[in-house]
Amino acid sequence: MSTQRIYLFKGFERFWHWAQAALIIFMLVSGFEVHGSYTLMGFEKAVQLHTIAAWTLVGLWILAIFWHLTTGEWRQYIPTTERIVAVARFYSVGIFKGESHPFKPTVQRKHNPLQRLTYLLILVLVMPLIWITGWLYLFYGDWAAWGLGGLRLEAVAWGHTIGAFLMLAFLITHVYLITTGHTVFAHLKAMVTGWEEVHEDGAAKSA
Repeated sequence: MSTQRIYLFKGFERFWHWAQAALIIFMLVSGFEVHGSYTLMGFEKAVQLHTIAAWTLVGLWILAIFWHLTTGEWRQYIPTTERIVAVARFYSVGIFKGESHPFKPTVQRKHNPLQRLTYLLILVLVMPLIWITGWLYLFYGDWAAWGLGGLRLEAVAWGHTIGAFLMLAFLITHVYLITTGHTVFAHLKAMVTGWEEVHEDGAAKSA
């Protein structure tokens, strides 16, 4: 079976991916402490570090948005229904039968249809919920000046927590799918080195 070795993920993509992952994981850990789920660093310290991580993530996103717009990589996230049924069948049935992945990644199309749809939902639903409730929580003292005096802090906090659980669910699913490549660490290696080997039949493994 012939394979093609392609440089799929550029240096900035890998930096953005890992930096964002680290910040989101830290914000989940510190955020759940703020929520009172456990005690690791203390409430005040958790709030302080959670806020710093949030502003850092904002800066990273601004940089990432600029990079995606200037390089045209934003097109990678345009949703498509092409072969989406085949990909869904692979993850629900085919993967357990040892079948090859029906999607063949290329430099022009790095993400399969389900990935694109998932990333779109994260961008238009989960992240706005997290950011809007997060900033409202952070600037609680300004609500009266903004005409939001009737808004309940408890409702905002629970909305933020729901968004955090949705992000945690995405993170767990994402980590699981990383292990579904040619080897357990195949997809992980691609995001470390940038290089991926694509089988002629569409299955991919990293090198």
